[in-house]
Amino acid sequence: MLHVNSSRSISDPSDPDAQLTANNGEYLVNISLGTPPFPIVAIADTGSDIIWTQCKPCTDCYKQDAPLFDPKSSSSYRTVSCSSNACNSLQSEGSSCSSDGSVCEYQVSYGDQSHTQGDVAAETLTLESKTGNPVALPKTVIGCGHDNAGTFSPKGSGIVGLGGGPASLVSQLGSSIGGKFSYCMVPYAAAKPTSTMNFGTNAVVSGNGVLSTPLISDPSQPTFYFLQLEAVSVGSKKIAFQGSSIGGSGNIIIDSGTTLTLVPTDFFSQLSDAVETQVTGGTKTSDPEGFFSLCYVPDSSLKLPPVTAHFKGADVVLTSDNIFIQVNDKVVCLAFYANDQLSIYGNVAQQNFLIGYDLPKQTLSFKPTDCTNT
Repeated sequence: MLHVNSSRSISDPSDPDAQLTANNGEYLVNISLGTPPFPIVAIADTGSDIIWTQCKPCTDCYKQDAPLFDPKSSSSYRTVSCSSNACNSLQSEGSSCSSDGSVCEYQVSYGDQSHTQGDVAAETLTLESKTGNPVALPKTVIGCGHDNAGTFSPKGSGIVGLGGGPASLVSQLGSSIGGKFSYCMVPYAAAKPTSTMNFGTNAVVSGNGVLSTPLISDPSQPTFYFLQLEAVSVGSKKIAFQGSSIGGSGNIIIDSGTTLTLVPTDFFSQLSDAVETQVTGGTKTSDPEGFFSLCYVPDSSLKLPPVTAHFKGADVVLTSDNIFIQVNDKVVCLAFYANDQLSIYGNVAQQNFLIGYDLPKQTLSFKPTDCTNT
């Protein structure tokens, strides 16, 4: 773990937060880097660890709308040496030494074949707080990306890793947030596309309707938050779920950075057939892009069967927003996809739930919520 500097000038260390914005299949979180603080908008990703942004000079960067972060304009930016603890902690992120041996470098590839590489640095990261006072986190380990490409949207400039590994924002915040964070994802089509991500005391999910399930860790894959999904019910048909096989009892990861829910081919076929059999009204159609297999024209006659995700100890009732994704003005498609590698509970399935992670208690909580009001 990367330890938080105990002398950090935090106005209320248990109370940081950040704005979360829906953006076409992903959720962007607002942070600031550097001194003076430079605003950064990046993908909120519980399926990865490292915090990185595109940096000047850019050898090969994707197009972004906002200005690039310039390390030379920050008085607090410091590259990290190859012999440092920070560099050693990033070995799982492909850390290495520059050709002259002076600077720690990183290289990360993601599941969709996107990638980033650049320098590892220590920099001041700033979050907002409920008090209105900024929460400054000096010496946060980040990646300053000089070669980045893939499926990134121009609205974002990098990724904020929120996984369980030592380089993530959650791990670097450390004891100051008591191992707790939460988010509430608005549907993509919501008129108000923003909500709030909370850390610390304000991240506790409580009250009527809260369902909790164990968070399961796998030491060989510390980044991922595994859950145990026992089955999915479509109407009266209950389909048992096997999912990814790991050392423990977890069989699916929860990931804010993946859009769709990815499940084994066998399970997907059964789920898709069950949904198709029980849907009434509407007009079945094909996906114009040829990606999705079950799509409908969503007119007023379309009625979907009730769908429940049966996690261990938590029967999470999904809504139409969790089950289908709008691919254009006239077509909605089943927001699940066949994948025989890692099973992933994606962000469409998480929309309009307040989702709280309590790492010390090893629990994940779901609370049905209108996220536009958070």
